[in-house]
This record gives sequence, structure tokens and C-alpha cells, in this order.
Amino acid sequence: MLRGIIRGHIVSTRKQESLVGSKFMEVEIMKNGELTGEFIIAVDSVGAGIGETVLITTGSSARLALLNTNAPCDAVIVGIVDY
Repeated sequence: MLRGIIRGHIVSTRKQESLVGSKFMEVEIMKNGELTGEFIIAVDSVGAGIGETVLITTGSSARLALLNTNAPCDAVIVGIVDY
């Protein structure tokens, strides 16, 4: 799992049918408690907002966090960090 801060959202007027209704977020990755300047685009499954610290699962198992497990996705926001 990765930790990061949501920096923005991605607007996509056209997308693969199994991703219709999904919200895409741009997340800056953290390592050892420090921002890295690296970004990833992740599907939001928990309703996170800009500026929040989130947990992201990646790889082929990420799609298991979505309702449609056949969606072509390799990064999903699965948690919001409280502190």
C-alpha cells in the first residue's frame, strides 16, 4: 500500500465503460513521511477530497476494491488517514 495526499481530480469526458461513474484523483506519493514529488492517478472508492491523506492499493489486486472487479484499474484509494 502507498500513502499520499490528494492534489486534484481528473475530469474524463470519455472512459472505458466499466469505469463510468468512477472518480479519478491525482495523488502525490509519500515515502518515509515525506512528499516525493511523484504523482499517481487513482480511482477513489471512499469519497476522499483534495488535501486529504489517503491509502492507495496498487497492482492487479486494486480492482478488487471496486464494485466492478473487471474494471481496468491498477490504483485505488481505499482509505482516508485520520491522523
